Amino acid sequence: MKTLLKGKLLLISIGITISILYLSLMKMPKYETSISNIDKWQHGFAYFTLSICWLLTFINKAQKKYLIAFLCIAFGIIIEVLQNELTSYRTGDYLDVLANTTGVLLGLVVFNQIYKKNLHN
Repeated sequence: MKTLLKGKLLLISIGITISILYLSLMKMPKYETSISNIDKWQHGFAYFTLSICWLLTFINKAQKKYLIAFLCIAFGIIIEVLQNELTSYRTGDYLDVLANTTGVLLGLVVFNQIYKKNLHN
């Protein structure tokens, strides 16, 4: 897996970032679901994935992990502001910011655990 991803993580991270930006600003179809607050889970998962990818992209610069996490959180906040300012069909939501931040922080915790485990092997 490591060999397969070598050299491609930057492109994957950029792709995920652009995908989140696109999905966050496009008009989404309405759908009914029986799972309450599913969109918050989706936000958390998206930003968990975003943070893990960027942290793995710069794994050799592990001292920058908090800066990377901060930038992922800032990206989520900026998107919520853009939704409010640039679209008439989307609104910024502080609960989305909270879900995004939770996903990033969870990603940071998972990364730290993986990094520590690999550091001792």
